[in-house]
Amino acid sequence: MEVKKDILWRVYLSYILIVVICLFIFGKAVYIQQVQGHYWQKMSNKLRLGLDTIWPQRGTIYSEDGKMLSTCIPRYDVSVDFATTKRWRENRDPKFVLQVDSLYTCLAQLFKNDLSAKEYKNIFQKANSRDRGFLLKTDITFTDYQQLLKFPIIRLGKFKSGFMFKEKSIRYTPFNLYGLRTIGFIRFDSSKSGLEATYDSLLKGVPGVVHTRIVTGGVKTNEGDYIVEPENGKDIVTTLDVFIQEVSENALMKMMIKNQADHGCAIVMETKTGKIKAIANLGRDTFNKKNDPPNYIEAFNYALVPSEPGSTFKLATMMSLLEDKKINLQSVVNLNGGTWAINGQEVLDAEQHGRKEVTSKEAFELSSNVGMAKMAWLAYSSNPKQFIDNLHKMHLDTLTGIDIKGEKNSYFHKPGSRYWNANTLPWMAFGYNIEVTPLQTITLYNSIANGGKMMRPYLLNAIKDDGDIIEQREPKVITEHICSDETLKELQGCLEGVCLNGTAKNLFKSSVYKVAGKTGTAKVANNNKGYDDLVYQSSFVGYFPADEPQYTCIVVIKNMPHAPIFYGADVAGPVFKEIADRLYTKYVHQNNYTTSRIKADTSIFNYVGLNQDINKVIQTVQLPTKENNYSLDAYINLNGNNKLTTSLERNISNNTMPSLKGMGFKDAVVLCEELGLTIKAKGKGRVIEQSILPGQSFAHGQLITVEFN
Repeated sequence: MEVKKDILWRVYLSYILIVVICLFIFGKAVYIQQVQGHYWQKMSNKLRLGLDTIWPQRGTIYSEDGKMLSTCIPRYDVSVDFATTKRWRENRDPKFVLQVDSLYTCLAQLFKNDLSAKEYKNIFQKANSRDRGFLLKTDITFTDYQQLLKFPIIRLGKFKSGFMFKEKSIRYTPFNLYGLRTIGFIRFDSSKSGLEATYDSLLKGVPGVVHTRIVTGGVKTNEGDYIVEPENGKDIVTTLDVFIQEVSENALMKMMIKNQADHGCAIVMETKTGKIKAIANLGRDTFNKKNDPPNYIEAFNYALVPSEPGSTFKLATMMSLLEDKKINLQSVVNLNGGTWAINGQEVLDAEQHGRKEVTSKEAFELSSNVGMAKMAWLAYSSNPKQFIDNLHKMHLDTLTGIDIKGEKNSYFHKPGSRYWNANTLPWMAFGYNIEVTPLQTITLYNSIANGGKMMRPYLLNAIKDDGDIIEQREPKVITEHICSDETLKELQGCLEGVCLNGTAKNLFKSSVYKVAGKTGTAKVANNNKGYDDLVYQSSFVGYFPADEPQYTCIVVIKNMPHAPIFYGADVAGPVFKEIADRLYTKYVHQNNYTTSRIKADTSIFNYVGLNQDINKVIQTVQLPTKENNYSLDAYINLNGNNKLTTSLERNISNNTMPSLKGMGFKDAVVLCEELGLTIKAKGKGRVIEQSILPGQSFAHGQLITVEFN
């Protein structure tokens, strides 16, 4: 009987327990459903599968000589989860105690000029543990990121250290200012300019789509299942040449600083192809109102904006007159001493030269406004439409078609329009009442250099995908013959005459190669102040060598009001000449340089350095040498053989650039810094080339590139 009672008691107890458990489960289910239902619904939404966009790598922009002009590089943002760092911040974990102070010191040493170790410690000690994403540092480099990963505590990983890194990609232009407005940039609002905007569809690639799971805390986890794989952007190879761009930028910058000009541009075009080898655009930095002297940046593409060209337009007038047989180069025109009254107004030459009867060629070489206005008036006053039609044949009223966004069209009055009056035609003849872009002007001049064949200017050379060329762009001809062969030959003679006998004769009188070109000086309006501020636009456009043209170049500079120097030959001309001299030396005359370089050198050594250093070497190796009386801090050349050495002092002036050739790295750097120049060194060893040629003037703070062997 006792056994039966014991069994029943156990059965009843088990039954009661089962009932209680069932009631608990039922109650919990009701509670979850009715009370916590909204909470768990939110949790299920957080643990959902979704889709995420994977952005591709943007393509790289290269120069024609293979240098990166714009590319993507990684940058990292560093943030800290203070809830995770609480235990080592408060030194509760013994294994962190010895590492904490070392971490603060390492952070201070890595991010110099930022915070001290003590300041970092204060940040961490006073941190709120509820702050799960404190932003410690933004945009650190890949090198700094790698160092951070090795720091105490951080090397334990994000779950123990609390340090988190977010990788992002930024657009980087290695050459900074050079050609920035042409290459383009991507702003914080994602707007683009230049080539970045023009070829955005190629560069940006195709975004990918991937499955993701969003877990607790809103953290995304990649499921690795691509719906669409990202396709990286294509690379583009431009026609730009880094050396030519650097030369153009430096030459333009020097004159802008010297004349404190408002803005300017310089374009270099390869004559036979129309390739744009360089576009330099410099304007005052309007964001910094206090800079004095003014600071110049590449923020606007002045090469694509029309303005009154002044005397460089006289080539178009001359071409029209010669092509229509209205004149020949021996036709006589009376300059009236430089003044001509017509329809109640006066046409004035820039200089009151006192000349009267001259040939049409001489009038062009003298850049006479009176001569050009008179010839155009006599030829076309009865039928001005003929002159306008000729400008159309020269493509001066249409876009050049260059492959970059932002090109503006030219503007000039047409006969019969409300703006056409009795004096429109004569003023158009010497470059007023008309607006053309520097790019349109250089395209016209390039056609004269190229035997009458007008080439379309272009910037894209090739498109690459993973290093393979998938598309190659070829030169395109706009017009096979811009004029007759007879007119072409006469115009070439006129342009050469300007540089031999005319307004640019002093500029090129010592040149070792022939130049053909035209100066231009135009009085332009100063915004809403009109013409009262005496603002002049100086320009020079031409090609070289004139007997076998390789490059065509234009320089246009808008000067400050009441500038003391404003003539085209004095402002734009020197910039053109500096560019031409450098290109002639490096590219055009390269074969002669190569020959001279491989010529046998009869001297065993040729060193350059401070006299005191040279004397130490002579004494140490006991070289026989003639005694010199130069000061110990003078730079001298030491050359000769093991029998006898000779030394020659190098003249160093604060006004003109000395020769650095043969100098060692240290001497070249020290000398340039003493002269107030900013040096950019390429390579190591001894100097073989410098961007500012010996004898040229320079501005304080100007950049000089020095190449070592």
